[in-house]
Formats: sequence, C-alpha cells, structure tokens
Amino acid sequence: MRSLVQVIRAQPTQDGAGVKIHRVAGQALNAILDPFLMIDEINSDNADDYIAGFPEHPHRGFETITYMKAGKMRHRDHMGNEGVIESGGVQWMTAGRGVLHSEIPEQESGLLHGFQIWLNLPSNQKMIDPDYKDIRADVMGRVVSDGVADLRVVAGQLGVFGEVLDGPMRGRMTQPLIADLEIASDQSVSLSTDLYDSVLVLVYRGQTSELSTKTLGVYGPGSELCLRSGEEGASALILAGKSLKEPIVQYGPFVMNTEQQIRDAIMDYRAGRLAG
Repeated sequence: MRSLVQVIRAQPTQDGAGVKIHRVAGQALNAILDPFLMIDEINSDNADDYIAGFPEHPHRGFETITYMKAGKMRHRDHMGNEGVIESGGVQWMTAGRGVLHSEIPEQESGLLHGFQIWLNLPSNQKMIDPDYKDIRADVMGRVVSDGVADLRVVAGQLGVFGEVLDGPMRGRMTQPLIADLEIASDQSVSLSTDLYDSVLVLVYRGQTSELSTKTLGVYGPGSELCLRSGEEGASALILAGKSLKEPIVQYGPFVMNTEQQIRDAIMDYRAGRLAG
C-alpha cells in the first residue's frame, strides 16, 4: 500500500488577464512533480474572477492539458484550431517548438470550474512540431460504482473495482496518468497503480482521511493507493508519470533545459519565428 510522504497546499494567485486560480508549482517542487510542472485550478461562480480569461500568449517546450468540470472555455491557436471545451472535455496541446494560443471563457455568468496541467517534454522532444487534440468526455475510460465512486481516466492506465481503465491519450514519452476520482461520503476506494513510482493526489472538493481541500498529497512506492473520503465525500485529480530527471529552466511560458534555450525562445518569439 502506498504511503503519504508529503503534503503541499495549493496557493491562491492570478494569471492571464487577472483570472483567480489556485496553483501547485514552483522551482522547489520541480523534482516532486516531475514530469508535471504545474497544476492550476479555476473554480468560481463570480464572473469577475475569470471573464477576461487568457488572451493570446506563447508556449514552448511542454504540453498543456485543460480539463473542464463546469462551464465553457474557447480555445484558439495559430495552427487554426478553434473550439469550445465543455464540461467533462479536455484540450491536450503539445507546444513543442512553439504555439500561440488563447483560452477565453465562453460564458458571462455562472460556475466556471476547470484545471490546467503543464506536462514537461523530454529534451529530445522540446522542439517537435506543435499539436492539438480535443478529447470528448464520452471517449474517456470511466467506471461508476453507485453510492461509492466515479472514476474517469484521461491518460494512462488505472485499475479500480476489478476493472482496468485506459485513457484515450497514449504514446506520450512521459507515460502520464491523469484521472478524476469522485468518492461518495464515507467510502474507501482502492486504485491499482503498480505502473508508477509515485502518485500525486490533488483534492479539490471535500477531504480524504489524509488530505483536505486544495492540498496535494505525494504518495510513495506501492501497487495500491487507498483513499477514504470524509462526511462530505471527496473529489481529486490523480496524477503520475515517468520522471524525466532533466534540468528545468523556466521563463514564464517557456520551459527548456538551458538558459541559452530560453534566450533563443524569447528571441524567436520577438522575431515572430516561435510559431512560424
């Protein structure tokens, strides 16, 4: 059974055009989150907290995964991709050598709840061609146990209730696991996680026996992860992957391996070559 080895609290901050979020990230956490770089949560029914969204901005050197729980977000990028991410849907964007994109809420009132996850690319893939995929809610691996839990898998493989679920995203060098688990009140769920060295659990609603809301737990080696909810139940993102163990140099929206690569990214962006 996996044991909890560290607890990290998500910190309130702002990004984009003043969007209020909670974030798990930072240089001190790079080795802990590896291969992930950042986990952001937007959760507000006050339009002033999110309506301005994330106007056009660049990325290089990693992948962004946007997962919507409630509300709508419109994506546009320089490759001509455009669409609305709705409740339960995922946008998986590989920035590679360079992407210019925007994410703007499609609604003017009501609850907007979603996550953006930054997933690092290995050094030999940081300059690959950019790519974009829309993942509908109905193609995700899902199992529901009435009165116990609801599990959705976006990427990777996870076992629960005697079933093995596969997410629709495959073939990534970092072998990521991204899943969304909702547990009913006072219930226990055991997940088979033998494919991964460590597992991250970000509780975003309610609490488990070990984690409160807006905390991320790092679970050490083991084949099984057991989570027990409190009286209010619990909802959590489950994340894991193959650690890259490579140098990380980040400057805003650029994540590379050396300072010179960051300088190159800045020059390419200013010269209009980044998304060329």
